[in-house]
Amino acid sequence: MSRDLKTGVLEAQQFIGSYFEAYPGVRRWIDGNLAQARRDGRVCTMFGRIRPMPELTASDHNIQKMGERIATNAPVQGSAADIIKLAMIRLDAALRAKGSPARLLLQVHDELVLECPEAAVGEVGSLVREAMEGVAELPVPLTVDVHDGPNWLEAK
Repeated sequence: MSRDLKTGVLEAQQFIGSYFEAYPGVRRWIDGNLAQARRDGRVCTMFGRIRPMPELTASDHNIQKMGERIATNAPVQGSAADIIKLAMIRLDAALRAKGSPARLLLQVHDELVLECPEAAVGEVGSLVREAMEGVAELPVPLTVDVHDGPNWLEAK
């Protein structure tokens, strides 16, 4: 962190400490998740996709630490990946059901890029929003920003 932020190691450690003081639930989640990963030898996404965690029992301390980082990150990143994949399936079905001329071209992290005639942008945007926002029940709302333009750069 200190290298990424171009600060001293002590300052980075203080920042991390302050963060966990302000958000103790995050520390509890990380610790509980790691304990479960060590016990089960795996982590799971919120949809049940499994990532085995052999790194946590490695004899090399550095590999164990890497495993801890992976075990912390995988359920979050994996769940995000699951959500976007489910949204793509749901959106494809909605587009087909409406006979829409739109085509899903590309997925980049949490973004979907579609191609459609200009006259269909409003309807397609509504289908995108509905498909993506309704894909999962979470304690926080999934909100979607829809943008359009003649190319991806201008749509952003």
